[in-house]
Amino acid sequence: MNVSGKAQMTSKSGMMNRLFAKGVPTTHCYRLWSTATNGCLSMQHSYSRVHYRHFDRRGNRSIGLSRRTLVSQSSKVICAATDSPTSTDRKAGSSSIGGGKGKKHKQMIDTNPPRGTRDFPPEEKRMQKWLFGEFDRVATGFGFEHIDFPVLESEELFVRKAGEEITDQLYNFEDKGGRRVSLRPELTPSLARLALQKGKGLALPAKWYAIGQCWRYERATRGRRREHYQWNMDIIGVEGVEAEAELLAAITQFFKGVGLTSADVGIKVSSRKVLQQVLESCGLDSETFGPVCILVDKLDKLPREKVVDGLLQLGLSNDTAEKILSALNVKDVGDLESLIGEDNDAVKDLKRLFDLAAAYGYDEYLVFDASVVRGLAYYTGVVFEGFDREGKLRAICGGGRYDKLLGTFGGEDQPCVGFGFGDAVIMELLSDKGLLPTPSHSVDDLVIAMDKELYPAACSIASKLRANNKTVDLVLDSGKKMKWAFKQAERCGASRLVLVAPDEWEKGLVRVKNLETREEEDIPIDSI
Repeated sequence: MNVSGKAQMTSKSGMMNRLFAKGVPTTHCYRLWSTATNGCLSMQHSYSRVHYRHFDRRGNRSIGLSRRTLVSQSSKVICAATDSPTSTDRKAGSSSIGGGKGKKHKQMIDTNPPRGTRDFPPEEKRMQKWLFGEFDRVATGFGFEHIDFPVLESEELFVRKAGEEITDQLYNFEDKGGRRVSLRPELTPSLARLALQKGKGLALPAKWYAIGQCWRYERATRGRRREHYQWNMDIIGVEGVEAEAELLAAITQFFKGVGLTSADVGIKVSSRKVLQQVLESCGLDSETFGPVCILVDKLDKLPREKVVDGLLQLGLSNDTAEKILSALNVKDVGDLESLIGEDNDAVKDLKRLFDLAAAYGYDEYLVFDASVVRGLAYYTGVVFEGFDREGKLRAICGGGRYDKLLGTFGGEDQPCVGFGFGDAVIMELLSDKGLLPTPSHSVDDLVIAMDKELYPAACSIASKLRANNKTVDLVLDSGKKMKWAFKQAERCGASRLVLVAPDEWEKGLVRVKNLETREEEDIPIDSI
């Protein structure tokens, strides 16, 4: 037996304090202390079998603990045994196939996906397809064009100003050609790269949307995964807040489409120009703006005192820090106007935006909140963030204006605004509200050959139906009984059961049973 980990072993005679020697056909007993089960794991090892027993600290034998529980959960012992003279290490989380005398044990891989990622079995994939269909429906309904980019991008596309949380969350590495690359953590920089690639040939305004997989190495919690899908809508080439108003209309249209009312969700709206005005009034330069935004964005995640400490570490005075946080407590555009003046660009933008929201008919979803600044350095103006009214989940979506991003990549600045809408939080919210549909698998026809010799005929019938745009499940095993056929039709959600049977086929017919009405008829092969 191979044993990995620091384990204390004793034999029954008290004389043995070593590992089982390969090929020794004797019986030995090992006792290994398990911190996971808080007891002693006794293993009696012979040439052909391994017996596991578990005792607590008082020497009482535990009942109901499986071999896998005793072995794989131990934090100090990871072991495996086979029926051959040699043994194989077994890692926690794996299992074995086979067993019994004369049979070889096969080591099985860990069947769970990597932490923070997901599998999509058929039922989950149908749900994802429904969600993406809602994203598509809204975006195309607003006249946006679908685009996409590679999941793997150049690392420099995402490495921006120091302090951005996203920079520390990259799945980045050096490829075999010595190039620094990264799995994309978001879609906006890729969109900016594509816009620069198009150059003068890009017709403005450009309205683009994308649905893509993103990767961030962060702690996996509810609504937060290391791998997620994100829906982006972006407008390039419009300077006014008319662009923001259109994007907010798209978000609220989605909310309404999936059954979320303004009592369920809202969108916090502000402008980075508010914070910029406060910093300028305190005599701070533009270099301080980005780091301050990143800190302020954590107000809902960190205690106020920690945010203040962070501002002081940036060189701000205590009075300046308090003035910033006081200004960000403003919850009304009218109060903001009194604080920084009616001629301020932020005030003008926000008043215009709320007027347009009323004209669209979604103003009940909007909430002014000066503390919303978003954590990404490239935002320059209006910013917004979707949230659930009960406050149980993290942000549903977020976005804003980023007029300077193309310039940071070496191109000519263009007015841009967009949002990112992840798939994880919205699915949690819809589940909590009981608003998730139950999409099922379905086909038009289930075709089955009632005789092995008629299987080629069933193939030809399935081909004819598929050529007429029917979805067809062809039973690949011929000679199944009718009871099985009906059960299979129910499992695959078939509307009709098409039977290729000997008597009917000789007459040039197939029997078609309507599974909804339970009516059946014989139909000529040529008119199937």
